[in-house]
Amino acid sequence: MYDIKHKSKGLVSHGVSTCAGCGLELIIRNVLEVLGEDTIIVIPPGCSALFSGFGKETALKIPGFQGNLENTAACAAGIRAALNAKGNKDTTVLAFAGDGATVDIGIQALSGVLERKDKILYVCYDNEAYMNTGIQGSSSTPIHASTTTTPAGKVTNRKDLLQIAIAHDIPYAATASIHNVNDLKKKVEKAKNVDGPSLLHIHTPCPTGWRFNPAKSVEIARKAVQTGCWILYEYEEGKAKVNYKPKELMPVEEYTNLQGRFKGLKEDEKKKFQEYIKNHFENYVKRLENDI
Repeated sequence: MYDIKHKSKGLVSHGVSTCAGCGLELIIRNVLEVLGEDTIIVIPPGCSALFSGFGKETALKIPGFQGNLENTAACAAGIRAALNAKGNKDTTVLAFAGDGATVDIGIQALSGVLERKDKILYVCYDNEAYMNTGIQGSSSTPIHASTTTTPAGKVTNRKDLLQIAIAHDIPYAATASIHNVNDLKKKVEKAKNVDGPSLLHIHTPCPTGWRFNPAKSVEIARKAVQTGCWILYEYEEGKAKVNYKPKELMPVEEYTNLQGRFKGLKEDEKKKFQEYIKNHFENYVKRLENDI
């Protein structure tokens, strides 16, 4: 259980206009509950812009601003440099962006921050497409998932954001999921306290883009982990640790059948998809456990 003393509550206003069942809202509320009010946040355009708002309409009770889609990490690095110049080493600088603004448009700025070892906490909430602008596919869209730009689904592999971060040899990086809030909060606390950059990659179900019943968000997030479609692990002090490894993976259809974006899968594709997920999970975990 998460036993870290709560630093602050109520840093996000009630009544934010996110979609019903939005995983993003659950993430930002819990992340800020751990980080507390001594936090400055940078948010790009996108679904999370609902929280930065416009002018006095912000839903957040901490300082921050909305930058451009490509420069979230760079803006956070500038804030960190200014705080350092003033002798402030304690304020947390939080970059909070989706997969489009991270693995696609913002990857260059993020890589620069990680390479320079700027002390910021970067959170990527991954809803696996550009949900705010029409559900276009991103390089984080999983194979076979239908989007408006890939209506039949695509068969290429998604970018591995965490391994990109780990390749920069940063102090801490981890995946997380909204179905396990205690695990998420522990990882936020670790990410906050390292000396250098940290990155959290959080699986974020989107009822609108994935086309599922909004009441199923947490269940879908859980089944993503249980089927091996999302792997929970962390990288700390140069070592990787798998946080959850089921004795036997749940059939991938337990996850995909709940979502309209996988509705077009044919029977032969379902079998290949199951084989792909099983092999990917087993090989990935094996590499992590053997430090490959």
